[in-house]
Amino acid sequence: MLTPHDQSPPTPLIAAPELDAEALGRLMALDPSGDSRLLERVLNAFQASAARLEPQVEAARVGGDRNAIRLVAHTLKSSSASIGALALSALCAKVESAIRTDAMVDLDTDIPAMTTELKLALQAIESLLKERAA
Repeated sequence: MLTPHDQSPPTPLIAAPELDAEALGRLMALDPSGDSRLLERVLNAFQASAARLEPQVEAARVGGDRNAIRLVAHTLKSSSASIGALALSALCAKVESAIRTDAMVDLDTDIPAMTTELKLALQAIESLLKERAA
């Protein structure tokens, strides 16, 4: 007989590969019954944060404000990792590190790549939320 501690958390069905199933599983394990809708609330919070941060990073890029870019990258780095957007998290870490260490790297390719990954993560979130609502 399995006890609740012996059961692994259910793995959600994911419509898009941009979100890591293990990371989502860890979130779901915090609310095994789903009654608190924790996963949905975390994903909705990420969407709201991204809606605020995406224009900030673009304005900072255009204005050459590396510190503002670093702050956005730092914020997105951990939040994207927590929801399983690992490619986005890695790009954010790369951008943050380059700016923090004052590496003379050309961010003109990394920032658009970060924005693209953010859009892919948001699409995956939207698909997952629709799937869970069905």
